[in-house]
Amino acid sequence: MSPSPSQKPTQAPTLSGVAGVSEGLPGHPAIAAILTLGEDALSDARYDRNELTLTVAAENIVPACSALRNAGYNFFEDMTAVDWFPSSPRFQLSYHLLSHSMKERIRLRAVVEDVGGGTAPSVASIVPLWPGANFFEREVFDLFGIRFEGHPDLRRIMMPDDWQGYPLRKDYPVEGYR
Repeated sequence: MSPSPSQKPTQAPTLSGVAGVSEGLPGHPAIAAILTLGEDALSDARYDRNELTLTVAAENIVPACSALRNAGYNFFEDMTAVDWFPSSPRFQLSYHLLSHSMKERIRLRAVVEDVGGGTAPSVASIVPLWPGANFFEREVFDLFGIRFEGHPDLRRIMMPDDWQGYPLRKDYPVEGYR
């Protein structure tokens, strides 16, 4: 049974950019937590369809996760990656965090550059903060080739150990390497 028009939840307006989101959501605990790391810690923000997305530099992912955990986001829910090939930066990591006490979910994004030249793109692991990130980081490593520095057991989780390449990269051949 769908709600009647008078019962539909109201949707907040879309807010874009750090300044727009900060002004539109004054005192929001997630924004305040990230900004304690410095004025430039938050590189982008968006509030759309009642969902908050905060973007930080890849080198700030562990301090940002730590600040958010201290601000009440107590549950690491999920993590995934997107390959924006041929754009630069190439990869986007999306971490989904939940606060049970605030009944709120946020998305934390970090963009990772593919440096090329045989060097795998890398970012620090958040497993020391949230052990539940272990298998998600392994999956992203296995399918996208992004290394998680400091991960306790970074090895393939889905593909065979001798598999060549990373099948979810957009430049991966449709039929695989032969």
